[in-house]
Amino acid sequence: MPTSSPEHPAHILAQQSATRISELTGVAQHDIALTLGSGWGAAADLIGETTHTISAAELPGFHASGVAGHAGTISSILTPSGQRALVIGARTHYYEGRGVDAVVHGVRCAAAAGVKTMILTNGCGGLNPSYSAGMPVLISDHINATATSPLSGAHFVDLTDLYSPRIRAIAQDIDPSLQEGVYYQAPGPHYETPAEIRMMRTMGADLVGMSTALEAIAARAEGLEVCGISLVTNMAAGIQETALNHEEVIQAGIDAGPRISRLLADIIAKI
Repeated sequence: MPTSSPEHPAHILAQQSATRISELTGVAQHDIALTLGSGWGAAADLIGETTHTISAAELPGFHASGVAGHAGTISSILTPSGQRALVIGARTHYYEGRGVDAVVHGVRCAAAAGVKTMILTNGCGGLNPSYSAGMPVLISDHINATATSPLSGAHFVDLTDLYSPRIRAIAQDIDPSLQEGVYYQAPGPHYETPAEIRMMRTMGADLVGMSTALEAIAARAEGLEVCGISLVTNMAAGIQETALNHEEVIQAGIDAGPRISRLLADIIAKI
């Protein structure tokens, strides 16, 4: 049975989760969803009023995050314009070994909750020499190097302009200094070698991380408009001279927090 089918177990689980969110929040439908990656958590405070926060463990298909820098909660936010934003702070990464359906469960849950726009954020390594740590970069395209897909069966989805040109234009109108780049999703959890980074650069990648691409594919399959934004938390191996570590990723997110939080809130206000 194709994963696109509403009768597929993954979609049934997503619908159950969305129904439970509605029951716990009293909100019948959400308009926008955000998956907040490493460094992006503080953005929720600027989007609007957080009316409900739910532990991921209370919802079918979600899991408490095993990664430092991820909240492990699902929040419902009322924006100043009256829209409802669903903030997913419980991302499952492919390297956790739970399977690709678990990785994209948050996206499918958002779609089942009525969301039309999906904003995916992450902390990542920079490959482009013009980047620097602490810089937000709009994702213009991606390379999925996980050797898998969230889709199965005869379900052929066009990924041309997967990352919404409309929303990217809005973001660049807000901050004309924003650059765009191609994101490379590696399986993880290890960081890449300098030789692998050179390969990625040759392939046309500007950013490298361990999330987002699979979620973006699932979001497009659900008919959602997708926006991707990376925070360059460090320059990649062979470009950065010092050793890579996750504490550096977290600290870069803290340092860049005010800028990226304001940027994300301003984008949501104009979508």
